[in-house]
Amino acid sequence: MTTKHSATAWTGMVSVDDTALAVTDTGGTGTPVVYLNGSYADQSHWRRVITGLGGGYRHITYDERARGKSKLSADYSFEACIRDLDAVLKARGVERPILVGWSYGALIAMHWAARNPDRVQAVVSVDGALPSEWLDEATREQVRTLFRRLSPVFPIARRLGMAARMSAVQHAEINLELNELCAPAALDPVFDQVTAPTRYVLGTGGNLGADAKVMEQLRANLDPVLARNPNIRVSTKVASNHSKILRNDFRAVADAVRELATTRALQAA
Repeated sequence: MTTKHSATAWTGMVSVDDTALAVTDTGGTGTPVVYLNGSYADQSHWRRVITGLGGGYRHITYDERARGKSKLSADYSFEACIRDLDAVLKARGVERPILVGWSYGALIAMHWAARNPDRVQAVVSVDGALPSEWLDEATREQVRTLFRRLSPVFPIARRLGMAARMSAVQHAEINLELNELCAPAALDPVFDQVTAPTRYVLGTGGNLGADAKVMEQLRANLDPVLARNPNIRVSTKVASNHSKILRNDFRAVADAVRELATTRALQAA
């Protein structure tokens, strides 16, 4: 683990709790941008966004516990993910980054920004951190059943960066905890504490596990949040669905980051 405040390009492991995270830091003196992955994804999904942004930025990606090249852990909770972000920032000496989160990563970014208003420049939420209704017990059991049925394809999905080295039960519990955290009673107080400029890049239609009507309703649930907190705005809504947004509409994500970085630079001048 490195603890030096260095802007030198670096790839290695950062220790936290009982595990170690695979981290890639391009280095440089540009605006630091930290990318936060979807629930079971790895850092490879950000390649197009990083290429789209190009030079002038310090890009930091990492694999969460049991994803990608990171080690296993006894704790895969959301709070563990918050600690992981803290550990990566400390290890790489990063102060006041722009956080860019997709799906589950967007919720991590939003929570971290709400808890650390003086330590974050801005946030880009890519089709994540969307208010949703609480699941009843019958639906929760359906989620658990779905992951049990999907477990035979996990080895293939892992190679594509779409599954973790976890059991079906662990996959399901992460999904269920995410739903609990997105219930309006839990998420609204987080939104209300966000003071950093925040931009949403929203997808369109449905995806695996949620049909178009459900997903569009989740996106519409943002409207009261936008009316209540002027720091949070929708940058754009793109043609891609939730699963394909980083691959097909990476330019829109890069544009949102670029707009926030430019605005913050002008304000600091």
